Amino acid sequence: MQIIDGKAIAAEIKKEIAAEVNEIIAKGGKRPHLAAILVGHDGGSETYVAHKVRACEECGFTSTLIRYEDDITEETLLAKVEELNNDPDVDGFIVQLPLPKHFNEQKVIEAIDYRKDVDGFHPINAGRLTIGLPCYLSATPNGILELLRRYNIDTKGKKCVVLGRSNIVGKPVANLMLQKGTPGDATVTICHSRTANIEEECRQADIIIAALGQPHFVKENMVKEGAVIIDVGTTRVPSTETKSGFRLMGDVDFPNVSPKCSYITPVPGGVGPMTIVSLMQNTLLAAKKEIYK
Repeated sequence: MQIIDGKAIAAEIKKEIAAEVNEIIAKGGKRPHLAAILVGHDGGSETYVAHKVRACEECGFTSTLIRYEDDITEETLLAKVEELNNDPDVDGFIVQLPLPKHFNEQKVIEAIDYRKDVDGFHPINAGRLTIGLPCYLSATPNGILELLRRYNIDTKGKKCVVLGRSNIVGKPVANLMLQKGTPGDATVTICHSRTANIEEECRQADIIIAALGQPHFVKENMVKEGAVIIDVGTTRVPSTETKSGFRLMGDVDFPNVSPKCSYITPVPGGVGPMTIVSLMQNTLLAAKKEIYK
C-alpha cells in the first residue's frame, strides 16, 4: 500500500509555477493576479481562503482578498463581481462557497466572466469540460487527475466508481475519468444516496473516488484487494486531541481500508492541497490567456 502524498505533489507544482512566473516577469510580462471574495465567517471557508492567499505568495502571484460581512446584499456582491470582471489587472477570481443562505449561489456563479472563472464553476466552463473542450477545470477534479498522473496510476479500461454527484466534484471528475487520455479512459459509475447495492458497486471498482461528505462511509468490506482510493471527504468533526477543537475526517475508514489498497489518499494531506494548487494552475492559464483570449 502506497500513500498518495498530495502535500508533496502540491509543493512540487507550486515550485514549477513560481519558476514559470519568474520567467514571465524576466521577459517583462505581468505578474498573475488572483482575487477572492469571502462573505461571512464560515470556519472552513476562512481556512481555505487563508491557504489560497499563502499559495499565491509561494507561486509569485499578486492576490487580493475582498471581505464582506454575511449581511451584505446580493446586489452589493454582484456589483463587486462586475467590477472584477472589468478590472484588466485581475486575471482570475473566485467567490468562496458556500455563501450565506440569502444568496442565490447559481446567480452569483453565472455573473462571473467565464474567462476569469478560475474555479471552473461557470456553466460555460462546466459545459466545455463535459464535451472535452479546453476550459478551466474544476479545482478538485483537476487535482485528483494530477495525483493519478504523477503517481503513474493506470486508469485505462479500469472500473471507476465515483461516490457523489455534486457539480463541484462528482460530476466533473466522472467526466474527466471518462474522457480519452491519461488519466482517463475509465469505465465510470456514479453512485449517490439513491443508488441500490452501493457496497456491491464499490466492491467491483478498481478505483473509488469518494466525494459524499459522509465520514467513514467507505468500509473495508466495500473495497477489493489492490483498489486505488481517492478520498475527497473533509468533514470537520469535534476532537479533544487538537488545539482547534476539531479535526478533518475523510469519507473512507482509513485505518481499516488502507491495508487493502494499492494506493490511497490520506485526509488531511491528500486531495486538499491539490485543490488549492489547481486554482493556481488555472490562474496562471488565465494570466497567459491560454484558454480564452
